[in-house]
Amino acid sequence: MTCTALAVSAGMLIAAVPAQADDTPAPHAPVKRAVPSVEDLQKPSLPHLRSGDKRAAEQADPSFGAAIAVARPRSDVDGDGASDLLHRAWDGHYYVSPTNSAETYAYPLGTSTEMYKDAFSIAGLDTANPDRPTHFTISATGRLSSYSSGEFGADLVWSGTGWQQFNKVFSPGDLTGDGVGDVLARTPAGDLYLYRSKGGTAAEPFAAKVKVGSGWGQFDQLVGVNDVNGDAIADLFARDTAGDLHFYSGTGEPSRPFKSRVKVGSGWGQFNQLFSWDDLSGDGLGDLVARSTSGVLYLYESTGTGAFKPKEQGGSGWNYVSQFNGAGNIPAWGKSEVLGVDKSGVLYGYGVQNNGTLSPRSRINDGWGSAKLALTSSFDDDGFADLLEVFEGTLFNYNDYAGDGIIGSGWGIYSTLVGPGDLSGDGKGDLLARDSAGVLWLYRGNGNGSSFATRQKVGSGWGQFSALTGAGDIDGDGRSDILARAKDGNLYLYAGTGVASAPFKAKKLIGSGWNQYNRFVSPGDLNGDGRGDLLVRAGDGVLYRYDANGKGGFNAKVKIGTGWNTYNGLY
Repeated sequence: MTCTALAVSAGMLIAAVPAQADDTPAPHAPVKRAVPSVEDLQKPSLPHLRSGDKRAAEQADPSFGAAIAVARPRSDVDGDGASDLLHRAWDGHYYVSPTNSAETYAYPLGTSTEMYKDAFSIAGLDTANPDRPTHFTISATGRLSSYSSGEFGADLVWSGTGWQQFNKVFSPGDLTGDGVGDVLARTPAGDLYLYRSKGGTAAEPFAAKVKVGSGWGQFDQLVGVNDVNGDAIADLFARDTAGDLHFYSGTGEPSRPFKSRVKVGSGWGQFNQLFSWDDLSGDGLGDLVARSTSGVLYLYESTGTGAFKPKEQGGSGWNYVSQFNGAGNIPAWGKSEVLGVDKSGVLYGYGVQNNGTLSPRSRINDGWGSAKLALTSSFDDDGFADLLEVFEGTLFNYNDYAGDGIIGSGWGIYSTLVGPGDLSGDGKGDLLARDSAGVLWLYRGNGNGSSFATRQKVGSGWGQFSALTGAGDIDGDGRSDILARAKDGNLYLYAGTGVASAPFKAKKLIGSGWNQYNRFVSPGDLNGDGRGDLLVRAGDGVLYRYDANGKGGFNAKVKIGTGWNTYNGLY
């Protein structure tokens, strides 16, 4: 495991903005983050096209009868006629695995250093070269950007804002029959909208949105597979929280893009991400790929009817991928690590590995024994957690590149700080603070971690809870949530609303008996499915994992390891 620098030295931070006479010097140097290495990227052994070998309709399986139409591959970056796999790794960077090569290499999308929340690709938008894909990224703050694709990277072309209103934006392929890929966007309420592509890349690429359905919130994964039945119209698979997979055949009609769903099968909940590489088998039909929690990829080859041939195992080690291009899950963003302060005051870091485990610990430095810390979801665009410390009433953010690390004074009145992510609906990370009277306050973030807006009162009576925690989406709607344990041991979910004036819905009881645990930690997404999970420590030092089930609760606990009572603080 390698460590990537989280920030510059303390002296450089203080020098970045001239110090004022009343400034309090930072008590600690900025820390280094534990980010697992992606140097040894593994490539799956899946069936794929030979270079330049596009099987035309007449080469398709004779069981299809008539010749099939072949949809354009959505992400063919090297121009060989087959889609290539774009994906975001642990380190926040994008990589591409070409279909006809064993090499995986870095693939920058523009020149920004931010960590994009999600990405997808479409074909046909570039009228000068319709087979060349156009890539799209979505920022946490709702900026959708398009990029002109090259073999070794892509250049920014266009950006538009306001897309944070949706919890999933993706392209299943061409939904309208004009040869250009279109976009679907789903709201947290479950409404589905179609953005029809207009063609051309230099300006706004989509027509105004059109609502095409409701009730789509029942699905925790929506994945487009380009075309699975040979009509060159995009099709869609949708998985519900029970693990049932459903097939939606495309109609080619903009007002009604899909036929009635057909159930494919059950047991698909074993996979944390479903995505499509388009046609991997060479028969002209889009195939489905599924990743298990252990990091193994499986190929489901299409039969041409919305069903699949028996699954075929591909390569392992793919848990290094945090988000696949075009994957069906709601992506996690903002926190993917755990910090611990041991009894001698040494600070250690653990990285999340997308398979339910933590990386081996990395020693950061000592002197943290009495520190009042909080590890929050990212307040800026780097996608990594921010480490806060309250020292003599002054709040410091050790991830703040914009200034001297000082947020402000007067923070000694708060007993608890929680940073679950965006609570106000603007895509920027926010902070919750509970005072000694049990009043909970919301501080809206400014997007770079250097300051917060004037506090807003959330409510009183929060002193009834002995633990408050949260990082990311727990109930599966894409909004940030928090957990609260009452003094009687009951655990409650406060689901986010995305509205600053009333950031939470009414509390929902998850279960009782949670007093058996003496520490609650929200690491972000532990198992790679995009939902925020929970770590708890028992009195004997055993650490357990509770995976969010996407329905506002958790699956059965899983033992992570022993000896965790070596830490006085876990964050």
